This record gives sequence, structure tokens and C-alpha cells, in this order.
Amino acid sequence: MRILILGAGKMGSFFTDVLSFDHEVAVFDVNPKKLRFMYNCCRFTNTQEIEEFKPELVINAATVKYTLDAFNQVLPILPKDCIISDIASVKTGLKEFYENCGFRYVSTHPMFGPTFANLDKLSTENAIIIKEGDHLGKIFFKDLYQRLGLNIFEYTFEEHDETVAYSLSIPFVSTFAFAAVMKHQDAPGTTFKRHMAIAKGVMSEDDFLLQEILFNPRTPAHVEGIVPNSTSCWISSTKKMLKECVPILQRFASISNNIDDFQTETWDDFTYSL
Repeated sequence: MRILILGAGKMGSFFTDVLSFDHEVAVFDVNPKKLRFMYNCCRFTNTQEIEEFKPELVINAATVKYTLDAFNQVLPILPKDCIISDIASVKTGLKEFYENCGFRYVSTHPMFGPTFANLDKLSTENAIIIKEGDHLGKIFFKDLYQRLGLNIFEYTFEEHDETVAYSLSIPFVSTFAFAAVMKHQDAPGTTFKRHMAIAKGVMSEDDFLLQEILFNPRTPAHVEGIVPNSTSCWISSTKKMLKECVPILQRFASISNNIDDFQTETWDDFTYSL
């Protein structure tokens, strides 16, 4: 199969490596310098070369900010029977685009971005295949991801966006909170070093990706749960501690005659007075 990959970034390079031995692969990027280290493939820098190549499948591996722009640049010169696809982690606007583009399509999300994953060992990583789309296109990616040893999930566009909002927004916001209080000093400890590595990885992500995840309409509902839940856990643990500290509770005998009947309203009055 003749496969065209849009974008010579990390994921574009990854897909070129895994596909070039079984297929005729070409990579298109507007920046010639990014193509210098692309091997076992044709390297294109203009759309005329794409037109002559006549791809049967297009894999859009451009960064999230330019996913739709990359499609719009090549669509006019693609064969009408070509299947177009994306691997974007954020699907904003893609469903509407696909429904009106006039091409068969398939959308997937390999959830093993190059920031953290070991691309040589993917058996513990996951990929999402969107249920909407061309049947043959979905079979192609399902076969590819199975050969890579990935765990495959099938979601609709709606289910994908909800899952990503949950699985990425909370870790990202938590990481930002960790990074915000860090000092310019190192510290011993495995836990600290691992958190620091995660923070550096997240901070190196594409700015537009972070923007799309954090400003996803579904994100606030998940993020808002962080503080209330933390507060609830703190209150619960503190209540238990106070119940075990009889001498201290004796000071507040007037609040409740029975420790076991300590009510939330009473607790709120008490904590407010502190």
C-alpha cells in the first residue's frame, strides 16, 4: 500500500519506521530540515510530489495545532478513493471535518506519546480507534496496533473526548500544581525524581495540545473535583484524629455531648471558628 505521512515529527518518524518495511511510505513536511533523518521512505516537500505518488492512505501526524491545516493542504490533490486518517490526541473539530470532506476516513489515538513511552516496548501501552469511520481503515489500524502489542479500545468521538478530558486533564493540572511550588534545587528521593521527570515531560508538550486539553469543555468538571475531594478527605481524617484525642475534645464538650454524634454541621462551625 502507498502510505503518505503528514509531518516528520516524533510520531511521524515512528509510523514511518513501523510501516516502511511492509508498505511504500512517503513523508511530507513543509520544513525540509525535519526530513533529514527520515529513512526507508520518500521525502516530499511540495504537493506536486504527493499528487504523483497517488497515496492510498494518508496518516496525519502533524501537531494538534496544524491537523486540519495539513489535511486542507493535501486534500485537493489526493485520489478520490484515498482513505485519510489522523492520530491526534485531541479530536476537536475532526468529526465535523470528516463528515464534510468527501473522503473515507479513520481516526485513532495512540496513547503512547513519545514523551514518556518506550517505543520499542509497547505491550503495556494503549490505543483508541474511533468507531465512526471507514471499515477497511479501521481494520488496517487494528491490525497494525495488534502487531505492536497495544491494548486497543474502541470509542465514539464523544466517548474519546470525555475519556481524554478525564485521563489527561487531572494528571496535567496536578503536575502543574507540583511544578508551581518547586524550588530551584534538587532533592534526594525516588518519588521526587519521578514527579520531576513527569513535570519536565508535560512542560515539553506542544503548547496547543496543553491548551486544547485544559480548555476542553469537559475538563472543568473533572478538575473541580480535585479540591473538594481533597478537602473532604482532610476533614474525614481530622475527625478521626479528634475522636481519638479525648483531652482536646473535652474543650469542645459544649459543641457535642456525644463524640459519636459529631455532625457535619457542628464540625463546619468548629473548623470555621479555628
